[in-house]
Amino acid sequence: MNNLNRNMGTFSLIMVGLGSIIGSGWLFGAWRAAQIAGPAAIFSWIIGMIVIGMIALSYSELGAMFPEAGGMVKYTQYSHGSFLGFIAAWANWIAIVSVIPVEAVASVQYMSSWPWEWAQWTSALVKEGTLTGKGLLVATALLLVYFFLNYWTVGLFSKANSIITIFKIVIPGLTIGALLFVGFNSGNFTAGDSIAPSGWASVLTAVATSGIVFAFNGFQSPINMAGEAKNPGKSIPIAVISSILIATVIYVLLQVAFIGAVDPSAIVNGWSHLNFNSPFADLAIALGINWLVIVLYADAFVSPSGTGITYTATTARMLYGMEKNKYLPSFIGRLHPLYGIPRQAMFVNLGISLIFLFLFRGWGVLAEIISVATLISYLTGPITVMTLRKIGKDLYRPLRLKGLSIIAPLGFIFASLTLYWARWPLTGQVLFIILIGFPIYFYYQAKNNWKDFKKNFKAGAWMVVYLLSMVVISWLGSEKFGGLNVIKYGWDMLLITVLSLFFYAWALKSGIESESLDEGRKVNDALRAAQKERVNEK
Repeated sequence: MNNLNRNMGTFSLIMVGLGSIIGSGWLFGAWRAAQIAGPAAIFSWIIGMIVIGMIALSYSELGAMFPEAGGMVKYTQYSHGSFLGFIAAWANWIAIVSVIPVEAVASVQYMSSWPWEWAQWTSALVKEGTLTGKGLLVATALLLVYFFLNYWTVGLFSKANSIITIFKIVIPGLTIGALLFVGFNSGNFTAGDSIAPSGWASVLTAVATSGIVFAFNGFQSPINMAGEAKNPGKSIPIAVISSILIATVIYVLLQVAFIGAVDPSAIVNGWSHLNFNSPFADLAIALGINWLVIVLYADAFVSPSGTGITYTATTARMLYGMEKNKYLPSFIGRLHPLYGIPRQAMFVNLGISLIFLFLFRGWGVLAEIISVATLISYLTGPITVMTLRKIGKDLYRPLRLKGLSIIAPLGFIFASLTLYWARWPLTGQVLFIILIGFPIYFYYQAKNNWKDFKKNFKAGAWMVVYLLSMVVISWLGSEKFGGLNVIKYGWDMLLITVLSLFFYAWALKSGIESESLDEGRKVNDALRAAQKERVNEK
């Protein structure tokens, strides 16, 4: 199917998914969600799981059909051509590559609050929630560690990631148990006379901006590594769904433990005033659980580093995929002749990660940008899978989901609503970041003598109108979501739901049999042949 080494089994791919989902999100997400939504943050995680789960189901069918490196940046080009394919790929890459520095920032932020006398120097690494010059040096060193663990071979990556991920599951489990046993205050769940003291709109905002979408974003890592899976038709959907479900259980229990462990005096003035440098470690110190403090500070390196290592691998495959789509220079897509990995792509991502690190030095800011860019990139998944059912009926589907004709539009609606919940002006700011990539697309179109440009642009025009419409609605929408309150609360979400169905229908009608679909067919045919061979061997 391609020249990448295929030696990752189902277990390794599940570990890749969990390794991506359980990163710095677990160290900071429960605190940020509680700060925004209070005890009702528990519901934010469940809503987040439903939103991402709907989208992940669409991508699971696609990942099983086209097991190739960087698949998440290729699928849309198969169904709607190069223009929409580029928008989706660019948004997805921006969202994923910026995760690498945010994980390094998370480790350094926890490190800055080390309580021991010999570690007093670490307090100079972070000031008012942002990295100082010294903090940037430590974070840069961590980025280099992530880079070199992936540089040699995917086999080393797979083994290292599986070990790290098992550790990452054990530590949250210990944290949940210790906090529930030692310092659980059930009264915290009704402090402020309500489980949702900031209103239910805050529960929705927490889904989009507290790190919930950011955390669940990791579900796509097994899909991007599909080119290295032994039996992708079976492994990819199992890895994607399993990693989301396991992570949801962990995150909900962490949220419950966090809310119950907070000192009631700390929330007298409301949950929004709850501030921590290293949330779970600070709680463990307050409760006198010294062994947990040490474990948490160690895990503040392991969990984010595990995610950083995983994303260093997957983002290289994404650039590899974008080069194959002819969006980027050809050298980026070259594979190392011995190790079979795209090293040049890794160098590019390292450079971009350093730029993000130096421009955005705080975990919260990066997490918000990542979440909104992620949502924009996810919008095309439900569209692509249903379009290919129409124009690619002959394609081999190891996984054909029942009820996808309902799941896909619901996924599109949920993604649109979550994008709106992110609040104005963040929605507008991230759209600007997406638009920055357009000159790159137009440059390579010009190099290609604008071949089929009109056809491709027409197939993706709906997305441009959709994004502009979402920005206007966000700006005029409810004050609960940062808007001018021209469109009142409740009516705003009804309007988005109706418009989402309109754009969903437009997008399906815009599908085309692009030239790129021929490349996809080759991957799919090879998968079909491999499956027949496997059956014959039995």
